Amino acid sequence: MKINMYIDGEWVEALSGDRKNIINPANGEVIASTADGSVDDAKKAIKAARKAFDSGIWSNLSAEERAAYLYKIADRLEEKATELAFLETLNNGKVIRATTTADIPVAIQTFRYYADQVKEIKKESYIRADSSETMIIHEPIGVCGLIVPWNFPLMMAAWQIAPALAAGNTIVLKPSELTPVSAFKLFEIIEEVGIPAGVANLVLGPGSKVGNELAESLDVDKVSFTGGTKTGQSIMHAATSNMKKITLELGGKSPLIVFDDVDFEAAVENAMFGIFHNAGQVCSAASRLLVQETIYDKFVERLAERANKIVVGNGESENSEMGALTNEFHMNEVLSYIKSGIEEGARLVCGGKRLTENGLERGFFVAPTIFADVNEDMRIVKEEVFGPVLVVQKFKDEEDAIQKANDSIYGLAGAVFTEDMERAKRVISKLRAGITWINSYHLAYVDSPWGGYKQSGIGRSLGSVGLEHFMEMKQINVHRHVKPVGWYAN
Repeated sequence: MKINMYIDGEWVEALSGDRKNIINPANGEVIASTADGSVDDAKKAIKAARKAFDSGIWSNLSAEERAAYLYKIADRLEEKATELAFLETLNNGKVIRATTTADIPVAIQTFRYYADQVKEIKKESYIRADSSETMIIHEPIGVCGLIVPWNFPLMMAAWQIAPALAAGNTIVLKPSELTPVSAFKLFEIIEEVGIPAGVANLVLGPGSKVGNELAESLDVDKVSFTGGTKTGQSIMHAATSNMKKITLELGGKSPLIVFDDVDFEAAVENAMFGIFHNAGQVCSAASRLLVQETIYDKFVERLAERANKIVVGNGESENSEMGALTNEFHMNEVLSYIKSGIEEGARLVCGGKRLTENGLERGFFVAPTIFADVNEDMRIVKEEVFGPVLVVQKFKDEEDAIQKANDSIYGLAGAVFTEDMERAKRVISKLRAGITWINSYHLAYVDSPWGGYKQSGIGRSLGSVGLEHFMEMKQINVHRHVKPVGWYAN
C-alpha cells in the first residue's frame, strides 16, 4: 500500500521525497510505504487550510449542509467497516474483536453524532428593557491542527475531525507516523464525498517537525492533541505564539478501587479488562488497582491465575484476547519499567517478560504483568507505563482508598467496585478524575465529555462540549437606531 499526503484536494508526496515503511507490530512485516513529511509540508497544508477557511467555502455553508457531508462520511465508513477493522489491526496490533466491535463503530457513530449536534445549535436572544436585543451566536474558530495518537488511530481522528468540520473549521490532521493507514483511508472517503479542496488536509511525519509546526504556526487558530503529558506541555508552550485555543487529552495513572463486598470473580475480570484491554495502551487504563486488605491476597492470587491464561497473539486471530504493543521502541520502554519495578522491590506476581514463543518472536508482545506489594514512591506506581503492567495496592477503608487513589499528578479516570451504592457515590464524588465508573470500566459514550483533571489535560472531547471547543461565541448587541449616549456635557 502506498500512502501519500492529502493537501488542498490533491494526493502529494513529501516535498523532500522522503518515504518510510510502516510495519505490522505482530510480525515485523512491511504493510505500507508512506510519505514522510516535514515542516515545509505542514506549512503547505496550513496555507491551504487558511485559504479555504478565509474563502468561506466551508464555514459559509449552513449547518445542515455541513452535516450532510458528515453523514456521507459515516455511511462510507460503515460500508468499509470490515476492511477498516482489518487494516487497523494490521497497523496497530490490537485484536480484531476490538477494532470490529469498538474502534470502527465508534468512529462511525461520532460522525453521525456531530452531524446531529451541529444542526441543534440555537441562537440565544435577549430583549432588554430599552428594547435593544442581545444575540449570542456560535462561529468556527478557524484553522485547526489535529494531532492524534497511535493507540486508537481512526477513532481518535474521528473524535477530532467530526466536531471540527461540523463547526465550520478547516483542518490539518497529523496522525501518528507509526499508524497512518486508517487516516489515509478516511481521507480517501473525505475526497470521495466531495468536501471542498483545502477544507480537510492530511500531513504525515514526525511530531517533532509536523506537530510542532501546527502548534507554533500563527496561521493555526486551534490545536487539539491527544498523547503524552510531556508532549502536551511542549504543545501548550508552543501555542502561546498566537494564544491559540488548545484541547489536550494527556496521560493517566488511573485507579480502580475494589471493596470487599463485591462479586469477587466479576471484579477480577473487570480489573483485568481495565488494564489489559488494548495491551494497556489506553490513556484511561486502570493501571493502579486498589484492593481492600480483607480480600487483597486472595484477589491478587486469582488475578494472576487468570492473567496467565490470557490468549496473547496476532490480533488478526479471532482467538486473541490481547495483541502486540504498537512499536518496538515502546515495547522496550515498557520492559524497562518492568525491570525498574523489580529493582525497586515490587513483587512480580506474573508476566514481566517479552513473549517470543509460539510464533510471536517477530512481534512486539509483552506478557500481562502484575506487581503486588508496591509503594507509592515506585516509578511503576507514579508514572504512566502505557502497557500491560498492573500495580496492586492495599487499602484499609474508604478514607484510605480515596487518599491513595488521588495520590497522583494525573486525574483522567477512575472506578469504584462495591455493592454499597451510597458508598460508591461518596467515593466516586471524591475522586479527582474526569471519567469515572461504578462497577464497570472502559465504557465510553460519544454523547458524554471525555477528558481529565490535573496533568491529564485541558478541555474535553466528545459530547456537546466537544463541539463547543471548536467554536467561538460572539455577543451581538443590537440597537435599531443610533441614539445619543448623553454622557458628555459638551
